[in-house]
Amino acid sequence: MTLRNTARVGLAGLAAAAMAATAFAVPAQASSDTAPAKPGHGATQRAMDAEVKAGIPGITAQARDAHGVWKSTSGVGDLTTGAPRGANDRFRIGSITKTFVATVLLQMEAEGKLSLDDRVERHLPGLVRGNGNDGRKITLRQLLNHTSGLFDYLADEEYLDTYIRGEGYLTHRYDTLPPEKHVGVALSHAPLFEPGDRFSYSNTNYILAGLVIEKAGGRTYEAEVRDRIIGPLGLRATSNPGNRIHMPRPAGRSYSKLFASAPDRIDDVTEMNGSQGWADGDIISTTGDLNRFYGALARGELLPPHQLEAMKTTVSAPERPDMSYGLGITRFRTSCGTTLWGHGGGMVGSTSLAVTTEDGRHQLAYNRNGDWSTGAPTAIMEAEYCPAPATASGPTPSG
Repeated sequence: MTLRNTARVGLAGLAAAAMAATAFAVPAQASSDTAPAKPGHGATQRAMDAEVKAGIPGITAQARDAHGVWKSTSGVGDLTTGAPRGANDRFRIGSITKTFVATVLLQMEAEGKLSLDDRVERHLPGLVRGNGNDGRKITLRQLLNHTSGLFDYLADEEYLDTYIRGEGYLTHRYDTLPPEKHVGVALSHAPLFEPGDRFSYSNTNYILAGLVIEKAGGRTYEAEVRDRIIGPLGLRATSNPGNRIHMPRPAGRSYSKLFASAPDRIDDVTEMNGSQGWADGDIISTTGDLNRFYGALARGELLPPHQLEAMKTTVSAPERPDMSYGLGITRFRTSCGTTLWGHGGGMVGSTSLAVTTEDGRHQLAYNRNGDWSTGAPTAIMEAEYCPAPATASGPTPSG
């Protein structure tokens, strides 16, 4: 799930809410399970601390590179008790789920179970019809790279008011929502353009991709992700929540500014029904598991060369010249010229990012437990891969 508008996040799942952040009275503090900082990540730590100072409750991060594994936190995981963020916290990864879904579909293509050039109609006959929408014209590839033209159900104002904003969220956060509910909301709108004409990020595409996985594999989307990715990679802290409400431990609390009319109000939104995301954004994971996943993906451990090349064939996103979108994965270009592959994810209460270098040798993943903006959404990523020279009073980052 990618947050949009006043309570959502954009293309990379990171351009957070359009409400100004307010600073917390709770001071930033390091977690007790934070590993000692190694040389080369000082700029990353400072960027995390700056976001906490600007108002995000807490951040947990992990980087993996030639020097080993660096884990750190900043701020708090619980505004009520003041407990710090944990370096091993689990969190809802939002649209980072899309890379898992795309990987499963590409594996199925490699096995001959489907083709990315199949029309949606072949796998989901009669489902995508009405208001000018036509599954006979849309390919699976167009679902995965967001060129289908299908309306994003998370842009529907009635849906936002009922399930995302203000009292609507607080009233309906425990509701179980089947995937067909999201599809129905999207198909109540006309398509934005003809399939293949251009890029427009739509969570609806990945709800349909999840349904295709189930039809082609004869099992649930969750079972396919578990047996193809989670199990083989040993991602022991990664799971699909189904319709469960509570977060598995360890986990911090998640916070949101649900009311545009009360920008200083902060609600604890940790508990919510996992089915409200599904294949567009339901997975729960950790920074360590996400780094392991993206590292394995980049090194070719999950996909044959042909499918990995297809995944990394991108379309441009006009509003973000520093990004382009492949099949469930984003290509980032940092300010210092480093190419990264990964995805951002936003849920009510948190925003996350996980990226890797193209050679799979340097990963970074982090999560904020507040879903509002405090500045540049990729500042922590920039600090990790393009560390600025330290001031005279501080150490010089080495990597």
